[in-house]
Amino acid sequence: MSSPGLWRRSGVDLRLLLMSVLLVVMAIVFHVMSGGVFLSPENLYNIAQQTAVVGIVSTVMVLIIVARHIDLSVGSVMGFVGVLVAYLQYTSGWSWPAASLAGLAVALLVSLYQGGLTAVLGVPSFVVTLGGLMSFRGAAFLVADGKTQPVNDEFFQRLGGGYDGGIGTTATWVLAALVSIVLFARMLQKRRARQRHEMPVEPLWMDLLLAAVPVVIVFAFAATMNSYQISSKTEAQGMPIPVLIWAVVAVVLSFIVHRTRFGRYVFAMGGNPDAAALVGIPVKRVTLMLFALLAVLVTIAAIVSIARLNAGTNSLGSGMELYVIAAAVIGGTALAGGSGSIFGSVLGALIMQSLDSGMLLLDVPIGKRMVIIGQVLIIAVVFDVLYRKRFGEN
Repeated sequence: MSSPGLWRRSGVDLRLLLMSVLLVVMAIVFHVMSGGVFLSPENLYNIAQQTAVVGIVSTVMVLIIVARHIDLSVGSVMGFVGVLVAYLQYTSGWSWPAASLAGLAVALLVSLYQGGLTAVLGVPSFVVTLGGLMSFRGAAFLVADGKTQPVNDEFFQRLGGGYDGGIGTTATWVLAALVSIVLFARMLQKRRARQRHEMPVEPLWMDLLLAAVPVVIVFAFAATMNSYQISSKTEAQGMPIPVLIWAVVAVVLSFIVHRTRFGRYVFAMGGNPDAAALVGIPVKRVTLMLFALLAVLVTIAAIVSIARLNAGTNSLGSGMELYVIAAAVIGGTALAGGSGSIFGSVLGALIMQSLDSGMLLLDVPIGKRMVIIGQVLIIAVVFDVLYRKRFGEN
């Protein structure tokens, strides 16, 4: 049996394995070059919470690209919604739940507008969202008249991480244990299902090994987060709340992709839109639902972002569309549509943020950082094309 066939049968995605190796190598290189700073608990804690915002949006951007669309306005819409939520809290005196719901309503209106032009009228999403890129950045300025809007609610600020934004050591260990139990239970469930349907199964030791790898990663992450303690506090931070939100979003999106009719429809549309319409898939409705889902996660990302910054600023989300799309593509999402994974977007977001943070530690000028990040995106697309040609994937 060929090597790719072995990987597929064991349930391991070779592309994601290569991306994981790349992330590890990158971390080691930056750690050595930064004099032992990159892999310190404090830096990893900061990277984790900084990556969460891009990671939240990139999970749904995977589905947008899989369905053969694109959204270049996510950064501007996030800035618009974030400034609006902060403005309603600070200037208008709204509670944070009411302000957040108002922001969600506005984001849904934006998604219905842009999604409607794409789904109903057939205007390419690239053109629609390119206009949105400029329009909603301007709307963010108009909402607050160009002024920064601080947020002061203590509970709301915790949603962004920061000083009181960790769940604590005990909760982190309990969560890691629960995740480990779920991973092993899922492995056993899949194994029994294959046996029940008389399908070939791998040796038990191999399945246990494959399940043990993510468990080790989970406990290593928990130990790292529990190792970072702010000097003025008596207890370590534990897992940042933004990372917990990101994890919940990734799990929910993964469930939607693998367990719901909507997820199957999205991939069918990406594989062949005309055939999907001919077999009765409501392409227009699914497209509108997809943009609405994007609005929900953009709102969540905006809340996390302004909570982390303790303010809504006009520059919120500037350039984020590059990082979100790059995270999806680096994680294996085909720009031609029809192929992508939620876990891949998680890896892609970590690679992008690690690259940016590593270069910041090395004091690389912003011009060089932009050049490098842009070229990394091109290399990721070239790798995707060559990988598909080599292994015959469409």
